[in-house]
Amino acid sequence: MCGIFGYFCKNNSDSNFKERNYYISLSKNMRHRGPDWSGIYYEQERKVVICHERLSIVGINSGSQPIINDDLNIVLSVNGEIYNHKELYKTVLHNKYQPKTESDCEVIIYLYKEFGHHCVQMLDGMFSFILYDYNNNNVLVARDPIGIIPLYIGTETCSENKDIKNYYIASEMKSIPYNENIIVNVFEPGYSWLYNLDHKFTFSPDIVEYFDPRWINSGFDKSLDSESIKPKIRQYLIEAVKKRLMADVPFGVLLSGGLDSSLISSITSRIIKKNGSVWGNNLHSFSIGLEGAPDLKYAKEVADFLGTIHHEINFTVQDGIDCIPELINNLETYDVTTIRASTPMYLLSRIIKSMGIKMVLSGEGADEVFGGYLYFHNAPDDNEFHEECISRTTNLHHFDCLRANKSTMSWGVEARVPFLDKSFLEVAMPIHPSLKLNKDAKIEKHILRAAFDDKSDPYLPSSILWRQKEQFSDGVGYNWIDGLKEFIETQISDEEFSNVSNVYNDNNDVPKTKEALYYRKIFDEKFPNRHSIVPRWIPRTDWEGVSYDPSGRAQKVHENTTIE
Repeated sequence: MCGIFGYFCKNNSDSNFKERNYYISLSKNMRHRGPDWSGIYYEQERKVVICHERLSIVGINSGSQPIINDDLNIVLSVNGEIYNHKELYKTVLHNKYQPKTESDCEVIIYLYKEFGHHCVQMLDGMFSFILYDYNNNNVLVARDPIGIIPLYIGTETCSENKDIKNYYIASEMKSIPYNENIIVNVFEPGYSWLYNLDHKFTFSPDIVEYFDPRWINSGFDKSLDSESIKPKIRQYLIEAVKKRLMADVPFGVLLSGGLDSSLISSITSRIIKKNGSVWGNNLHSFSIGLEGAPDLKYAKEVADFLGTIHHEINFTVQDGIDCIPELINNLETYDVTTIRASTPMYLLSRIIKSMGIKMVLSGEGADEVFGGYLYFHNAPDDNEFHEECISRTTNLHHFDCLRANKSTMSWGVEARVPFLDKSFLEVAMPIHPSLKLNKDAKIEKHILRAAFDDKSDPYLPSSILWRQKEQFSDGVGYNWIDGLKEFIETQISDEEFSNVSNVYNDNNDVPKTKEALYYRKIFDEKFPNRHSIVPRWIPRTDWEGVSYDPSGRAQKVHENTTIE
């Protein structure tokens, strides 16, 4: 995983085009994403710039970017991994092209040459990329279907001609310059954009939604029963993990002791024990929490059961508080839930990098796909439950995907998320809500647990497999959120908070708690006038009995409910 940056304008018209060092400095703002190497393609005549900050995971010795194919006059910069690149060379391209590097991303060049912008639909992986076709003066930009990899677009109105637009593309919006003429937006997941720089008239960018899976609009499948779906869940999740073990560097697993990360750790451990890896048969697992945190106890139990080399990291409430301003700068959000959960992940990632690990597998996505958050117990009916699963999954790029990516990439560590595999989603999303949530037993993600409940060859101890959902920001220690709130009480006075609606009256975006206000103030200082692209994660408070506070402890079904 890496950081990408691009700049281009229509009709070569921008007289404000800068020297290459200017664009290098913009790209450098996200060098934490790619500490291993930097590259730039700078075309002064056509006013095209593509930069790359590299984190080498695959093809360490010959995978530097931008990849420049002189034969085809194509330049490519990718942030991500293409898991099916070998298959594409063989079955789609019929071995017509021989890769010149070891990069799994190089295949995009040849797919584009053969299929144009339709090539994006063929990719299985997590990615955002910029491709420049010199011969046709085209730029192709795309982002993966779920938005595991971040991407932003800045649109600048040309000072000389208001009908002319210049564009910035970047993995993080801090690399897009601040200018009153530049509007920044999220480049949406599952979209591609083919833009011709020679177009002679006012141009409406041709942004195409290439990802339109059946599960988004087809509803849940009433015909699926538990016994027929369990083997598929198991098969497709195992295959999703196998794909994501593609790496030429040391890797590990994030292990909170909850169901999702424990399952990914168990599957990974089994694969390594059976097939080995380039780094041996020992899997490293990592967990973090305050002393005595619930997650640490259960993570140790899982690690002992699996036989991983386990690393348990303690942090203090003060450690978390101290890093919040820097964390918000890296996350580029002021969402309360995201910041709460990102803080321990951010601290843990720094330790992981110091140990020489460059890639980790993580359990993000399962709660959205299977309705695992505790407030799902309050869903009024099956249809609303299912629609909420779809809504949460299709908005992951604003929340858990953003958290997992930017928290880890702050220190040059790549996180991979098997639960968001395209093929696995096709199996899991249509499952009937009654199989996902067993209301009688009050057990969320029931079908996922049952799929891996193998008495003869257990994947996990029963105490873990059937453990109640504990949101990460709670599981690292209940005192984390409580201590955070106590600190913020000393930073935001009652008088300041009483005036909040007069200060933040834009688009009904008024912070509802002192904690939300504290984060918003930090964000605005670092990213002035860019708040409008940041949504907030809150439970479905329109469902009866659901608390506004995003903590799992705020929901009455939690075994240790303490937040009102």
